Amino acid sequence: MSSTASGLVVVGSLLAASVRLGTPLILASTGGVLSERSGVINIALEGMLLGGAYASIAAAHATGNAAAGLAAGLLAGAIIGFLHAALTQALKVPHILAGVGINLGMLGLTTYALRLTTDQGGDLETTATLPAEGMAILAVLCVAVVAVLLARTPLGLRLRACGESPGAARAAGVSVVAIRYGAVIASGALAGLGGVALALTSLGTFTENMTAGRGYVALAAVIFGRWNPVGAAATAFFFALGDAVQVALQTAGLAGKIPPDFLALLPYALTLVALGAVRGKNVAPTALGNTDA
Repeated sequence: MSSTASGLVVVGSLLAASVRLGTPLILASTGGVLSERSGVINIALEGMLLGGAYASIAAAHATGNAAAGLAAGLLAGAIIGFLHAALTQALKVPHILAGVGINLGMLGLTTYALRLTTDQGGDLETTATLPAEGMAILAVLCVAVVAVLLARTPLGLRLRACGESPGAARAAGVSVVAIRYGAVIASGALAGLGGVALALTSLGTFTENMTAGRGYVALAAVIFGRWNPVGAAATAFFFALGDAVQVALQTAGLAGKIPPDFLALLPYALTLVALGAVRGKNVAPTALGNTDA
C-alpha cells in the first residue's frame, strides 16, 4: 500500500472515530444550547448524560430490546431536565448549584444502581445495541431541527426572548417559566440521547462514571460555539477529534514513550484552549442564569 493510501486510511479511521466519540457530545451540546438560550445555565449536562446512559443499558439489558433502551435513555434525560427546571424555576436555586447537585446525585445514584444490578461489582452489559452510524445521523438531524427552531419559528423567537429579556417577553404575554421548563426538559432529552449514544452503541456496556466529564466538555462546546447549535456541534466534533487522536497515539505505541494519562488529557487541554480563545468574545444570552423569572 502506498504512503498516500495509508495516509487516507489513517485519516478515514480518525474521522470515523471522531464521529463515534463526538455523537454524545453533539447531542448534549445541542441540548445545552436550547437550555441556555432560554436563560437557564445547564451545567447538569453531565448528570443527564450519565442518567441516560445507565437507563438505556438497564432497559436494554432487562428487555433485550435496543429500542426500549433508546426510549429509556431519552425519558431519563427528560426527567432529569424537569428536575433541573424545577430547582431553578420553582425553587429559585442558583443554576450552577442546582446543576452540580444533579451531577453529584446522578453519579451516586447510578453507581449505587450499578452495584445492585451487578451484585457489587462489574459492568452492566447488553447484547441489544444500536448502530453508531444511526445515532450519528440522529445527532445531525437534532442539530438541524434545533437550528431551524431557534432561527425560523415563533417558538424559537419566544425562547430566545426569554434568555435575552424575560421582562419584555413576559410583557408580550409569553410565559417565561413555561418556556424555560420546556427548553430544559428538551435539553435533558437530547443529553439523554447522548448518553444512549455513549453506552448503547458498540460494546453496549455501562461502567461507573463512564461519562468522565463529557457533560462539561459539551457545556464548553456550547460556549465556544457561541450558543449556536451548529457552532456547538462543530466544536464538539473538534473535541472528539482530539480524543480520537489521543486514542490513536496510544494505539500506535506512544504510550510507552509518553505517559498514557498525559495523552488522555489531550481533549480536555483542547477544551481549555478553546475557552481561552473565546475569552472576552462571549455572546451569552443577557439573562442567562437569572432566577427571577
